[in-house]
Amino acid sequence: MTTIRKYLQIHPSDNVLVALQDLPAGESIHFNGDSFVLPGAVAAKHKFTIEEMAPEQEIHMYGVLVGKTNRAIGKGEAITTENIYHAANDFKLGKRKLDWHKPDVSRFSNRSFLGYHRSNGTVGTGNYWLVIPLVFCENRNVLVMKEAFEEKLGFKKAKSYEPEVEQLISLYKTGASIEQLLSVDLRDVKESHRHHKLFPNVDGIKFLNHDMGCGGTRMDSDALCGLLAGYITHPNVAGATVLSLGCQHAQASILRAEIAKRDPHFDRPLYVFEQQKIGSESVLLQEALKHTFTGLIQANQQERRPAGLDKLCIGLECGGSDGFSGISANPALGYLSDMLVTLGGSVILSEFPELCGVEQELSDRCKDEETALRFMELMKTYNAKAEQDGSGFYANPSPGNIRDGLITDAIKSAGAAKKGGTSPVQAVIDYPELANTPGLNLLCTPGNDVESTTAEVAAGANVVLFTTGLGTPTGNPIAPVVKLSTNTKTFEKMPDIIDINCGTIIEGTETIEQAAERILDFVIEVASGKQVPKAVKLGQDDFIPWRRGVSL
Repeated sequence: MTTIRKYLQIHPSDNVLVALQDLPAGESIHFNGDSFVLPGAVAAKHKFTIEEMAPEQEIHMYGVLVGKTNRAIGKGEAITTENIYHAANDFKLGKRKLDWHKPDVSRFSNRSFLGYHRSNGTVGTGNYWLVIPLVFCENRNVLVMKEAFEEKLGFKKAKSYEPEVEQLISLYKTGASIEQLLSVDLRDVKESHRHHKLFPNVDGIKFLNHDMGCGGTRMDSDALCGLLAGYITHPNVAGATVLSLGCQHAQASILRAEIAKRDPHFDRPLYVFEQQKIGSESVLLQEALKHTFTGLIQANQQERRPAGLDKLCIGLECGGSDGFSGISANPALGYLSDMLVTLGGSVILSEFPELCGVEQELSDRCKDEETALRFMELMKTYNAKAEQDGSGFYANPSPGNIRDGLITDAIKSAGAAKKGGTSPVQAVIDYPELANTPGLNLLCTPGNDVESTTAEVAAGANVVLFTTGLGTPTGNPIAPVVKLSTNTKTFEKMPDIIDINCGTIIEGTETIEQAAERILDFVIEVASGKQVPKAVKLGQDDFIPWRRGVSL
């Protein structure tokens, strides 16, 4: 029988412990030969001191500075936003620390996945067609195309709630009261029939609306073109239809130049329609519909073929994080990251506001000084811009983060960085650049879940692994997003959103290494199209370009 631990010291130098379950006032704590009782209750995921602390004393977790006390704190007292504040060590260019222990990957050395091979050598885990507006003025036309195509071609994946509404209408017409309508159980209402999938080798046609392309800064419109080029050239994309108005900042010529930067020999179907040249909206849409349909015919000729795991590029993401994120799901992804790097694949760690406090470690792990300097400069510039606009990285934790134990940005960051494992940093990439270097890549993005996931996919991630403690419904239009819960309670509470439970690590029934291998097995199935993640089943096609202002 497994004994569930009640508390944990993450790093030998830490002066706080993490409660792994709710601990009542008076609970006896036995740690490193010392014994004391808790003066007050400590909720699971929160931290409590192992010594008496004076004002302005440093708080250490994960072996790094994560805060300072703003008053005296008693031994065994829970740390909160009232008694500590965010603090993090400064960083500077240091010596390279590139030694790392490669994990045993013998079980995966001969494994492969079934993917779509592109002429530039990349391999997709999906095969999608894109319909994209270059400017928000074309959003309506994109939606008209979606309405015309999606259901007729059998690509509508998200559950439709029209039958439930029809049931409510029927009850209303028969005289049901408000109380009766509110009490009716709609869970057994059957979904209406859907059209058969016409193109079986095409995973979907995706429509990416946004609110950019004109009216903002030229920097934002240029970045949008780079982001869209990242999607058009993505290994999961067979071709694209682009709708342009014509007079906007985000010109088709800029988009084509960005495509050429990412893939100089780009040879997939790309149809660009400019409304101000064509004139009639009906002619624009008819031409777009015809070309898109014939493009789908071409895309359907692609078939899945075996590919090595070195063709995987995994985006590492977290959202709705909690006090268990840094000790269960995130380190499991870290071990998986090291496994994939050992196998020759790529991983992308982003969310720069959530690397605050661990800059020194990550910069020391950069392969050379030039790479380290670029990372440090991006971090300093980003934080300075945030502070100039009245905020800073310290403001990143959300109310949900704080409620569940992540009470300073440095605490949140130290746990979030665990997703990147221990391998050397091979490249530092600014948004919206391409991550095409095998190994660990650092990508400058906000901590905002959708903005960051959107950017990771544009950078080349063909699978995204997304850890969550509180639960979040984020997905992506073209890359499968696999959700991993940090605790069993969330996994059981949100079975239609979460794919994998890492609460087993907290409960002691599985090691971090075992969880990582289980996750990689699942990733291979997803990459091969044999497993469909919950985000894909629910049609969670979230897409938000980053305006290069302050977004934490």
